[in-house]
Amino acid sequence: MSETENGPHEGGVIYFDGVCVLCNGLVDFVIPRDRRRRFRYATLQSERGQRMLRRLQLPNDELQTFILHENGKGYVKSTAALRVCKGLSGLWPLLYVLIAVPRPLRDAVYGWVGKRRYRYFGRRASCRVPLEEERHLFLD
Repeated sequence: MSETENGPHEGGVIYFDGVCVLCNGLVDFVIPRDRRRRFRYATLQSERGQRMLRRLQLPNDELQTFILHENGKGYVKSTAALRVCKGLSGLWPLLYVLIAVPRPLRDAVYGWVGKRRYRYFGRRASCRVPLEEERHLFLD
């Protein structure tokens, strides 16, 4: 169980780069496919996100990944992405078979995209502001 401001909930917390257009698009993708509301969201720029970066011993400016904090453990890069897919509704959990691909290979592809995400997808001037109907899903 992960703690939220409203108490414990099943699932995990997705920490993402709040100014990255691609990262925000992925959050927008996950929310409607997370029908069981397993996930909560926080930006890496937030106090909560900065604490998670320190906990995982990542630099506080390490925003080329997102983090899934689930069951007391932090997952990064491709492993985090595949674990999120595993928790979604529909056919998305089938992508979890890619976990069999060696992590260094998966993370190399993930890292290539991560380093270029601002160039290809853009950057916002400020962090994402949740819509009123999704505000309860965000922790910061």
